[in-house]
Amino acid sequence: MPDGSFKTLSLNDFKGKYLVVVFYPLDFTFACPTELTSFSDMSGEFAKANSCQIVGVSIDSKFSHLNWVNQPRNKGGLGKMAFPLIEDITKSIARDYGCLVEDEHDKMNGIALRGTIIIDDKGVVRHTSITDEQVGRGVEETLRIVQAFQFADANPGLVCPANWKKGGKVMKGSPTGSQEYFKELA
Repeated sequence: MPDGSFKTLSLNDFKGKYLVVVFYPLDFTFACPTELTSFSDMSGEFAKANSCQIVGVSIDSKFSHLNWVNQPRNKGGLGKMAFPLIEDITKSIARDYGCLVEDEHDKMNGIALRGTIIIDDKGVVRHTSITDEQVGRGVEETLRIVQAFQFADANPGLVCPANWKKGGKVMKGSPTGSQEYFKELA
């Protein structure tokens, strides 16, 4: 937990809120702290998006997470975090969300890939993105996707086009209605 304590969490703890689940390979690695600290630094922006919450998940134990949080950022640690890190030592959470590498011939066998799962306020998975361990994800893009889903939820019949950002132009989700958007592009 952000305060250094241990607590059991479940999806029910986030009911009524959007949740971003950030899977990452391992504690004390290379790109992982850059991602997790970026999510932590932007957690206030996620909270502004209708109280969107973030959790981090890896196959490491809660004790490993605690040690990593207690290591300063300038030494590859996380420092103070604004969201909890969840242990998945049984690998069941990563497996359930399709993020676990389970190929005995793969050097990453038994480790979660970089997975970003966005769950809406009704508990429905709305977005899944999985990439391998060598490339960190874009935290601002994750926030953009959350905001786009929330906008679309609040505005039935409207669609967020490619690269839509909060406050940007939208289109009507119908063959004739979408033409208004396309006409403005000419």
